[in-house]
Amino acid sequence: MRTGVPASEQTSCAKGGPHAYCPENTGGTEAVQVTDCQNPEDSQPQNEQGYSNPQDFGQLMASYEGKAKGYQVPPFGWRICLAHEFAEKRKPFNANNVSLSNLMKHLGMGLRYLQWWYRKTQVEKKTPFIDLINSVPLRQIYGCPLGGIGGGTITRGWRGQFCRWQLNPGMYQHQTVIADQFTVCLRRKGQTVYQQVLSVERPSVLQSWNWGLCGYFAFYHALYPRAWTVYQLPGQNVTLTCRQITPILPHDYQDSSLPVGVFVWDVENEGDEALDVSIMFSMRNGLGGEDDAPGGLWNEPFCLERDGETVQGLLLHHPTPPNPYTMALAARLTADTMVTHLTAFDPDSTGQQVWQDLLQDGQLDSLAGQSLPSQKGVGLAGAVCVMGKLPPRGQCRLEFSLAWDMPRIMFGAKGQVYYRRYTRFFGPDGHAAPTLSHYALCRYADWEERISAWQSPVLDDRSLPAWYKSALFNELYFLADGGTVWLEVPEDCLREETVGSMCQLRPLLREYGRFGYLEGQEYRMYNTYDVHFYASFALVMLWPKLELSLQYDMALATLREDLAQQQYLMSGIIAPVKRRNVVPHDVGDPDDEPWLRVNAYVVHDTADWKDLNLKFVLQVYRDYYLTGDHCFLRDMWPVCLAVMESEMKFDKDQDGLIENGGYADQTYDGWVTTGPSAYCGGLWLAAVAVMVKMAALCGAQEVQDKFSSILSRGQEAYERLLWNGRYYNYDCSSQPQSYSIMSDQCAGQWFLRASGLGEGDSEVFPTPHVVRALQTIFEFNVQGFAGGAMGAVNGMQPHGVPDRSSVQSDEVWVGVVYGLAATMIQEGLTWEGFRTAEGCYRTVWERLGLAFQTPEAYCQQQVFRSLAYMRPLSIWAMQLALQQQQHKKAPGPIAKQDTGLSTRPKLGPKEAVANPSPECAS
Repeated sequence: MRTGVPASEQTSCAKGGPHAYCPENTGGTEAVQVTDCQNPEDSQPQNEQGYSNPQDFGQLMASYEGKAKGYQVPPFGWRICLAHEFAEKRKPFNANNVSLSNLMKHLGMGLRYLQWWYRKTQVEKKTPFIDLINSVPLRQIYGCPLGGIGGGTITRGWRGQFCRWQLNPGMYQHQTVIADQFTVCLRRKGQTVYQQVLSVERPSVLQSWNWGLCGYFAFYHALYPRAWTVYQLPGQNVTLTCRQITPILPHDYQDSSLPVGVFVWDVENEGDEALDVSIMFSMRNGLGGEDDAPGGLWNEPFCLERDGETVQGLLLHHPTPPNPYTMALAARLTADTMVTHLTAFDPDSTGQQVWQDLLQDGQLDSLAGQSLPSQKGVGLAGAVCVMGKLPPRGQCRLEFSLAWDMPRIMFGAKGQVYYRRYTRFFGPDGHAAPTLSHYALCRYADWEERISAWQSPVLDDRSLPAWYKSALFNELYFLADGGTVWLEVPEDCLREETVGSMCQLRPLLREYGRFGYLEGQEYRMYNTYDVHFYASFALVMLWPKLELSLQYDMALATLREDLAQQQYLMSGIIAPVKRRNVVPHDVGDPDDEPWLRVNAYVVHDTADWKDLNLKFVLQVYRDYYLTGDHCFLRDMWPVCLAVMESEMKFDKDQDGLIENGGYADQTYDGWVTTGPSAYCGGLWLAAVAVMVKMAALCGAQEVQDKFSSILSRGQEAYERLLWNGRYYNYDCSSQPQSYSIMSDQCAGQWFLRASGLGEGDSEVFPTPHVVRALQTIFEFNVQGFAGGAMGAVNGMQPHGVPDRSSVQSDEVWVGVVYGLAATMIQEGLTWEGFRTAEGCYRTVWERLGLAFQTPEAYCQQQVFRSLAYMRPLSIWAMQLALQQQQHKKAPGPIAKQDTGLSTRPKLGPKEAVANPSPECAS
């Protein structure tokens, strides 16, 4: 029973017949049915680049019956009615989805994986870096995450639930915590007339609360890093708009690191009576799992007054080792609001105490003093409430923040202590939660101005389609919610012998810290480099210093070795963990000791992968080109020489073109490649061309001549062996799949063009061949696959059937598709590029319900693979291509733009390196 709710009002919400909770003795106020429903937004496919329709929300809003549009909700983004149900329910990829022929090919790997998985989980009691046995199940619920970069994240679902948690670094808990809710209370003439939990849930706990919000009269709108939820309260003439704000601020290296989120509630009264409105924010201390079970958790109220601004709230202390933290629920006290709190209640009870407390007068008891420590197995929660006055036909604003302070962290091996980036500004002692709350509530308006200034050039560009505006910003969620860490680098961890001749390494890491993000929330490896190759465009365009920091870390790891032996699962061979002068696959597992122990990936021995070294060289030059940092280029030059020397051994016949090894020796780690190949051969030629360019910039004439000769021979071999008149063959094996049309065959050209090369005097691949290959890919891999509505399939046979020779060739990789679209834009195929990328966005965000968990891959039917993945950040390469295209039309220096592009060097590239600043001089 819900205490205080008349039985007649305890009715379910059915479409066309919404009900509101209106307590008795309220002067006859009744729930009203809204019958004049607004038509769902029209959904027109974006068939050509042109004026975009800001109302294109399609089926996601078809269930919405309300009239309310909300307070200052933007026209672009991802919008969904809270009553929407996704018709398609896919499952994670598993062994049942592998064909018999592919199953036989990987039988040995499967047996070795099972042995490894058993040892890892049952003997070592650790979580596998990739758990193929227990994939994360489909939950079509996620919305914008809270929290800046590297301080942990809390995801709030589009129906309002707090449901995905990454507080311990890199480790996720997919759990909806029922007590974590917002509740509204309306009072007229001194009596409560409406009280409702703003959730469509009907849980088995807290049953005294009024659950079951009618979702047909509410919608969610996401434009990361902000989100809006609009609630039209039936029968009350009141609309609530909750605006969620996180400080994700390009080119900002302070506020962007803060573990905070702000909730601004704008309440609009469309009636003729004055109201008192209260919003209660309740939250459990912890998640209700094993971390809470020992007890010892406690809450206490706080009040912080500073610079004329007062913030009040609750601190939820969670001292469980190894990473204790304090959560702060807080609200801003103004002349027009009253802030109250309830220090403690049992989140597993009926919740009658807190419900009646709010129902009585729209406030909470606000007892002084801290709570008793929680007992073993007993839950603890608290709540903060803000009340404001709502005049007739007027509005009011109520402001909350959520902050968490976990300053000192240890990874899974518990071997080394790290401090998060934000401790540089707010201290490392674990007492920063009140200050963080105060700062967030006083600064969020400035954050919003900066967010608007950054996003407006894209949102206001009428030549860009509406879906693209949503995709560009919403896919950025992964930079914060990719298990991301941003750590302080102590002086003593950078020994002189490791720094070597890299003069900028020490000052850059000390000033900007160490950055790491996972390959995916399910593929738990930091800074997976073959995938970062695609995702890195977002980082270098928006936080270039973090990209350079990552590159220095990768350079350090490249020069080191770890000769400990381990077995690799695919081949069964035993080989060293890491060899010197080859780029590592990743910098480690957060459940181990990342950076100290690299290469958590044990499927292949990646020392013989053909793409990693090349991708390092290409990214070094691309980063130099976009940042103009000549010190960085000089520091990286010896490392580039070393990795290219390591790569030379793969050109076995000395024709200037490397050969793949007859196994899956590149980022497509389940797709065998033999001999010269379009993908790795193209990356090789692009990297060789970049070496020629860098050698010229660094005054290394002999090196320049050497690589110029290799380039000339390699170009001839590449065209002779792979070009067939329509596209570049997949590889040079004798197998039928050798003639597959690979969607990613132009990756080398993509990076060259992004780096200002690849055309004119710096042409590597004949432009007519590139354009023809892209047209062929569009015809076969895009238009010839799933009716052209799902992006580009990785491999397509020339007779128009997807290549099913491997477990990956018939997948669509979202991040690869965005990179392909960028390549098309670079080559003047702009309409084709947008059409290609649109298929992925609409499939993931509108059809499959995978918002804010964009997967690595999906097939045409039934399955997806690896939710919440790094690679789709490559959509920012599309933005770079558009900006560079625009620059060509209006020549002049590419200035630092709010949409992300960093400043080019004012000196010419050659002069910049030849004339370094004093601090870079060797």
